Amino acid sequence: MTTLPLAPVRTLSLRARAGRRGLWAVGWLAASVCAAALALLAAPPPHRVWGQSAAVGYLGAALFACALPRPQARTLSVASALTGAVVIPFLSLTLTGQAQSEVRVVERSAALLVGTGSPYLATPETVTDYNPYLPGMALFGLPRELFGDGSALTRLLGDARLWCALALVACLVAGYVAVRRGGQGRPKAPLTQGGSTPWVALTVLVSSPLVALPLAVSGVDLPLAGLCCLGIALATRGRAGGAALALAAACALKWTALPAVAVVGALLVHRADGRVLARYVAVWLAGTTALVLPFAVLAPGPLVDQVFAFPTGRAAVATPADSPLPGRLLADLGPTGWYTAVALLVCGGVAVALSLVLRPPADVRAAADRLALGLCVAFSFAPAARFGYFALPLVLVVWARIAAGPPGTALPLGSATAAGLRPHAVPGAGVIRASRLPVALKERL
Repeated sequence: MTTLPLAPVRTLSLRARAGRRGLWAVGWLAASVCAAALALLAAPPPHRVWGQSAAVGYLGAALFACALPRPQARTLSVASALTGAVVIPFLSLTLTGQAQSEVRVVERSAALLVGTGSPYLATPETVTDYNPYLPGMALFGLPRELFGDGSALTRLLGDARLWCALALVACLVAGYVAVRRGGQGRPKAPLTQGGSTPWVALTVLVSSPLVALPLAVSGVDLPLAGLCCLGIALATRGRAGGAALALAAACALKWTALPAVAVVGALLVHRADGRVLARYVAVWLAGTTALVLPFAVLAPGPLVDQVFAFPTGRAAVATPADSPLPGRLLADLGPTGWYTAVALLVCGGVAVALSLVLRPPADVRAAADRLALGLCVAFSFAPAARFGYFALPLVLVVWARIAAGPPGTALPLGSATAAGLRPHAVPGAGVIRASRLPVALKERL
């Protein structure tokens, strides 16, 4: 057996360590620059508050990454970013009552739900009177009804952003554990790989501008992102019922979760059989119907007008979602442009659907990437959308790579068969593809 000389291995280790430290510092510095630009240029006051705090936190993270030895550098970098981009702006904005308008819309919908049984105003007159969310979103506003606006603690506990953030974190962690460990009676994959710590990676994701900014100023899209990740994770383990329930909950929040239903269905078709797909569809239909139908029957007009017509620019009041994306630019040209945008949206959806039939996703990475692609197409050609919507597909892509581990990682054969999956549908079934030398080097870094 040939052994490598110790000196080249040490040189390689030092170079890899320096490269990783440099990337770490550059990433935090880029985030700091983006946050500072937002603090200077953004119009909404909550965005400026976040930008000022986050810019300092990210800059501290970059300096710690450069100046301190590992692992102190990594620990303090993450702590600085989390404190500056999440903790401080979140507490500052919630305790002073500053938020994007959708936070108040969610909390008002909860008050309407308690008082009238419907989360929608019967005759909305202004933009903030419209509730563009499905009935499930009102649940995140219920803590405001419970705690009120008395002390600082009750203001914090009653804020919808807190519960949206907790839902996201819970779903990301549960999805990660589902991907790495599977279910009861199945072989367990390690929760860490290659000497790295995925829990640190998840914390970095939450601290990044992708999550930290919406978490602090709005938060309403975070539960949707978390539930989509959880649904994909459960589907990769053959848990059709759990995946269906997660996506039923997502579809009770926003109708933009519908593409995830198709992607997860294609993933189950590839990895399981028709009975699993039938169980998935049945559970999803039952769950979605139970969560949405009672409110649709109670107030069908307001639901259609506010949830579907308003976001697509067909309501009496124009939607504030006016980022200069292709669909919005076409819609601004008049009725012909609006129908053109809708036609392009449908064509894009059909193309993504065909890709699911011709080449269904085989694992968590492929499923997340395909869903991210479908959402990007939808947001690009929707008659009304915001650049901020693209945070959802980016979170999906990043989370999937954290959960699945390094490329080449494969489920053991026993894990696939115990989950009721077809062994030939699992890449690398029966083997664990890894290289001992890179693992050993990563452990030394």
